[in-house]
Amino acid sequence: MAVPGLDAYDVRRPAHPGTDYDIAVVVDAARRRWVVRAPVHPAAGAALEAEVELLDGLGRASEDGALPFAVPRPVGFAHLPEGGRAAVHAEIPGTALDVAELAPGPGLCAAIGRAIASVHELPTSVVENAGLPVYDAEAYRVRRQAEVDEAARTGKVPPTLLRRWEERLEDVALWRFRPTVVHGDLTNERILVHDGDVSGILHWGDASVADPADDLSWLLVAATPDAADSIMEAYQLRRTELIDPHLTDRALLAGELALARWLLYGVRTGNADVVDDAVSMLEDLDEHTRTPVDAELPTAPVAIASSYA
Repeated sequence: MAVPGLDAYDVRRPAHPGTDYDIAVVVDAARRRWVVRAPVHPAAGAALEAEVELLDGLGRASEDGALPFAVPRPVGFAHLPEGGRAAVHAEIPGTALDVAELAPGPGLCAAIGRAIASVHELPTSVVENAGLPVYDAEAYRVRRQAEVDEAARTGKVPPTLLRRWEERLEDVALWRFRPTVVHGDLTNERILVHDGDVSGILHWGDASVADPADDLSWLLVAATPDAADSIMEAYQLRRTELIDPHLTDRALLAGELALARWLLYGVRTGNADVVDDAVSMLEDLDEHTRTPVDAELPTAPVAIASSYA
């Protein structure tokens, strides 16, 4: 048994299963709910093992009040016949954040801003001790440049969009930032909300020490401008660092570059549907960011795909 003494009473599956993990909710005889995550391929298994190490440090930060929300705390493991192991943790109360319902002001928007800022305020050692990636600002810029170069080689990114990205990646001033702990794949599905507050953040397998802008990009795209302003105000108030003047610029750029990574994911996996979807979104972005003189190009909202980086 993964959890000694657990008397399973019922097993339930999520309505929208993911592609990396087989997830089930087990209800025991005392009506307690447990989440079982089993990796479905070796890469997911390796990510889960790294995440388990990280969650130990994050859990202590939550207990100490450094994080104002809960994180999954594995309490047991079950070895899988095909190799690897599944992790079991108590279910965190809450439902996935509905960005469309975010209203500006001191309520949930502020709670989200504070929650993300608290992650970025953690000591980087919590990631380093788990053996997860650590980047300085220049190394991270070079990494993003390499992704753009690889996307360019597919021949599927509009030339004006490539030029736009290259100009921003070559702007050294834009990339002067202090790397922080980042979640790395933050979306509405990762954030749990309960009683009008952030109750938990899930799926930490892509965590690293990198650009804090990456954790904010999806919100700046998906939330209304007023809600995004409330989130950013609360975020900045929670941070102890001097204000990063280019944080929003990099966050919006990160949203665009997520489309390049979505394209690369489709190409690498041979998934024609993903490639077509990425190409369509890249063409839309190119159309929205063009000007007749192709001068300074404002960033336009686009859908953000998961990083797959």
